[in-house]
Amino acid sequence: MGELTSLEHNAVERAGAEPMLAQVEQWATVNSGSSNLVGLDTMAAMLAEAFSALPGTLNLVQAAPVKHVEPDGRVRELDHGRHLHLMVRPDAPVQLLFTGHMDTVYGADHPFQSLTWKEAGVLGGPGVADMKGGLAVMLAALRAAESTSLASGLGYEIVINSDEEVGSPSSAALLAQAARGKRAALTYEPAALPDGTLAGARPGSGNFSFVIAGRSAHAGRNPEDGRNAIVAAADLALRLDKGKGPRLSVNVARVDGGGPNNVVPDHAVLRVNLRPATAEDQARAQSLIDAAVAMVAAEHDVQVHVHGGFGRPPKPMSAGAERLFGLVRQAGADLGQSIGWQPSGGVCDGNNIAACGVPVVDTMGVRGGKIHSMEEYLIVESLAERAALSALTVLRLAAGAQ
Repeated sequence: MGELTSLEHNAVERAGAEPMLAQVEQWATVNSGSSNLVGLDTMAAMLAEAFSALPGTLNLVQAAPVKHVEPDGRVRELDHGRHLHLMVRPDAPVQLLFTGHMDTVYGADHPFQSLTWKEAGVLGGPGVADMKGGLAVMLAALRAAESTSLASGLGYEIVINSDEEVGSPSSAALLAQAARGKRAALTYEPAALPDGTLAGARPGSGNFSFVIAGRSAHAGRNPEDGRNAIVAAADLALRLDKGKGPRLSVNVARVDGGGPNNVVPDHAVLRVNLRPATAEDQARAQSLIDAAVAMVAAEHDVQVHVHGGFGRPPKPMSAGAERLFGLVRQAGADLGQSIGWQPSGGVCDGNNIAACGVPVVDTMGVRGGKIHSMEEYLIVESLAERAALSALTVLRLAAGAQ
């Protein structure tokens, strides 16, 4: 372990002593899939109780309205759970942002619902790594920071949203508002690799639903009078797929529509995800979409309505981000932890925060692995390890580093 001041040493010790494992075990027994509003409400209440140990003003914020395209093309408002928002000392000279999410990818009817010990020190269960373990780490680090004399000069906001796993559509505005004026941000997604490696640059991500309206006709008597929406959707899918490359991934995910074999289908919904590496690649992707839609509409004589957009902007490694990563790496070195980072193909709320001009490290959570699967696991010793890393990072930011 490197040189720590007595204040830092005491805070690091306190962070590691917090009851994080018990919290994870309690929180992970609650199913909080992104669409499970009852479970999310229970989870929000539990988190509000736990985070009320911090000073400041805590609110459970109603989710903003979100439009969703149904398989039949109709658009309706989709409900999401409440988001936790805590504001502490908004007039302090150093302002930071901490974010996490309470939702998981495991719905109320998913078979993965219980905790199991895979081996000594390795806990398996839904959300233990992504990211109920990370939420426990965040709280432990902030409780430790609050116990120091540096706390009076440190202000921060916390946002724990209920919709991160579906792209944060109802919390994006809250995240952007909370990011305003912040010196730096830490987000508690699990480490990119089980060894603790952080995620650096990330691509952007856009989810699109293309609603195609054709014209029905009898498949045998007068098919020429029809306008086949399924064929138009297939053509659009192929045109978009041809645009993929090293700096733009295109995933044609689903087609809904069609009907009886003897009817020319007049309806289809095409779902596509695009991930551009940079802002320039995102602009190229948007041009690809616009051109493909126009050509398909003209050549097939159909109407194409586009819903969705790039909800996650690309997150490059800016100079500010590199300085923040350097600070985290030095904190790790002083704690005897080797901290590296690498680009990631995944996206998260760190994308949105970086787009606000705020340096962010978005994998400050636990070490674990196999997230988004029934094999998800948490390496328990990483709770204390990552809480110490966060606590030391926060104290050095509060002291004016970076």
